[in-house]
Amino acid sequence: MGLRNFFDRIEPHFEKGGKWEKYFPLYEMVESFAFTPKTVTTAAPHARSYIDMKRIMTYVVLATIPCILMALYNTGYQTNLAIAEFGPSGWRASIIEFLRIGFNPANPFANMMHGLMYFLPIYITTLVAGGICEVIFATVRKHEVNEGFLVTSMLYTLILPATTPLWQVALGIIFGVIIGKEVFGGTGKNFLNPALTGRAFLYFAYPAQLSGDSVWVPVDGFTGATALAVTAADGVQELAAHGITWWDSFLGFIPGSLGETSTVAALLGLAFLLMTKIANYRMVVGCLGGMIGFSLLLNWIGSDTNPMFAMPWYWHLVLGGYAFGLVFMVTEPVSGSHTNLGRYIYGALIGFMVVMIRVINPAFPEGMMLAILFGNVFAPLIDYFVVQANIKRRAKRHV
Repeated sequence: MGLRNFFDRIEPHFEKGGKWEKYFPLYEMVESFAFTPKTVTTAAPHARSYIDMKRIMTYVVLATIPCILMALYNTGYQTNLAIAEFGPSGWRASIIEFLRIGFNPANPFANMMHGLMYFLPIYITTLVAGGICEVIFATVRKHEVNEGFLVTSMLYTLILPATTPLWQVALGIIFGVIIGKEVFGGTGKNFLNPALTGRAFLYFAYPAQLSGDSVWVPVDGFTGATALAVTAADGVQELAAHGITWWDSFLGFIPGSLGETSTVAALLGLAFLLMTKIANYRMVVGCLGGMIGFSLLLNWIGSDTNPMFAMPWYWHLVLGGYAFGLVFMVTEPVSGSHTNLGRYIYGALIGFMVVMIRVINPAFPEGMMLAILFGNVFAPLIDYFVVQANIKRRAKRHV
């Protein structure tokens, strides 16, 4: 009589209600030791991680600190440069004069303080308007308000121009929180990035306040095209004539949205996210590969009518919101792909799309925001086909 038959015979006595009920745990222990269970895990079944939602969100906010500092400095720097030509205006300038801080663009403290006066109102408005929406939905659904909104509010603030009216700031974050996240169930269930959803809404609803030549430096009377707009009109070689060098763009000393101008600040955040394993390197590699590959192809094809065809990949990297979007939007785990192969494809799709929008559509020379939202929409479909391909491959292996 085999060991299995022996246990089958004595099993009724060990079941609850049997005369050897007190030995029941011993039977389970012996059976588990002697026989392999029907369901076997291929990895450690008791894996533990120190990472939770609060820690993830805290790490992402910490990663934005270099961009925040650069947003304060560059916003004040660009503003003080324009004030030297057009003169001070507005209540912020009155406070600067009252505090005797001055408008010297060579003074780092003056630049930081002036930039802070543009950053804080936008951020506080975002926190209040978006926080009210979060509390309302949490109350109705009877769950706690999580830390996800801290990340959304910070990213949303950093991708706005300093000149954005505060009522539009509030309207955009409300739209982003409700339509981009809460209608799908809240944090972890949204398929669109809420910050980008709010920014896209403002761009299409109020294009005059979110695009053009007069929105990037908050000084009355100042107009100046962004580096991408200059390139789209006259070619990348004309950037030098406008006083824009590659190193200025890499460091972030050019007009643009509050926190998007500095590539080096974004890369510092990326290094932190990769070291803490919050960001997945596959998305980064895919996005860089798609951008570099397609821009090299367009450089090789060339164009006599569109100067953007000649724009090198290393200029795409440092202009517009590419670096910021790559670090904080592309790597966002909820709205991106969840399979390893899918992450490469997802990133490559965004890298391809941003170059295509910038180059093929000269009316919209930015492109990163729309490319990421486009990738968000296709992320579930990418994962579906990757999973189906894996299933078919495994099925053929065991035929």
